[in-house]
Amino acid sequence: MGAVRDAVGRGLARWRGAALPIVHCALSAGLAWIVATLVFGHPHPFFAPIAAVVCLGISLGQRLRRVGELVVGVSVGVGVGDALIGWIGSGPWQIALVVALAMSAAVLLDSGTVIALQAGSSAVLVATLLPPSAGGGLDRMIDALTGGLVGLAVAALLPANPITVAQRQLKALTNTLSGALRTLAEALTEKDSVKAAGVLAELRTSQAAIDDYKSALQTGSEIARIAPIRWRSKDELSRFQTAAGPVDYAIRNTRVLARRTMAALKADELIPDGVPEVLKDYADAVDCLKGELEKGKEPSGTRQAVRDAARQLTARRLGGDGFSSKVVLAQIRSIAVDLLQATGLSRSEAMEALPPLSPPAGSGSPAEASAPARGPEDRPGRTSRP
Repeated sequence: MGAVRDAVGRGLARWRGAALPIVHCALSAGLAWIVATLVFGHPHPFFAPIAAVVCLGISLGQRLRRVGELVVGVSVGVGVGDALIGWIGSGPWQIALVVALAMSAAVLLDSGTVIALQAGSSAVLVATLLPPSAGGGLDRMIDALTGGLVGLAVAALLPANPITVAQRQLKALTNTLSGALRTLAEALTEKDSVKAAGVLAELRTSQAAIDDYKSALQTGSEIARIAPIRWRSKDELSRFQTAAGPVDYAIRNTRVLARRTMAALKADELIPDGVPEVLKDYADAVDCLKGELEKGKEPSGTRQAVRDAARQLTARRLGGDGFSSKVVLAQIRSIAVDLLQATGLSRSEAMEALPPLSPPAGSGSPAEASAPARGPEDRPGRTSRP
């Protein structure tokens, strides 16, 4: 029973997330039919509700492009179908030929997926259910355009909150990052290479969360562009957009950190005692970033937290007795740069905000003086796939 309840709960959660898009599609389909029949006098405006639903879709993304693809796709499909079916008749090989030609023409015009599929499906409908005698190709094009515009109008008048969409995806992404950093800290404290391997395995599956976040930002930007009541969200949404790339880089560098941590622990290499505390501080900084972005605040607290954590590490011994331990320290520095850039700093500003890895000549401990002055943080995100 517990498994059933969990499955039902996950299903309801998915439905709640898709409830507004479903309402948009349902309303748009009905309104598109009404507009096409009452305004344009089309008795069977088949393409109008279909165009409205395909234009909006469950994902809510790239609507403006979809409208154009739908109209062009319908035009190509109907045009090819009307031209050929009246000449060669209708049948299995005729349908195959019409679909192949319609989709080929659509692909030559544009690389979009919707345009090719719409051209093919429109050609099938013309060849089977809606032969040329059932209505002109121009009427069907008007129906497609009507459905697309009605869909956009419904989305503009009843928009989702773009900030809420971005917040939901950012929460999942930052929770993944902060959880990985804390677990790596525990792995180092407990000298548990298996736990570090678990973090690596989890981060290797994080690309979906990154893609979802970027898709949410794209959707939010589109909502803020077409919905008048959401125009004021543009400035706040820009902070989430600024954080997208650097957070992605931070996850990639944390993945490399997990791999080298695992290798260092297996090789019994010595890593400075302060590293676990620094990783926990970074995890706290990630949570702080999430909170400040959700509240629409300037992420100054996150910047200070990252600087304090980096200063704590460089005040300790920065050596290490093996290759993996040195890479671990360098990756920690890289993550600091990424997190500072997520707060809105440029790369050069982020580098300047951190204390130097090595002290000035003639000061500090020998171990500190031997530390490399620069490391892989000079190439944020350009890490090999672990």
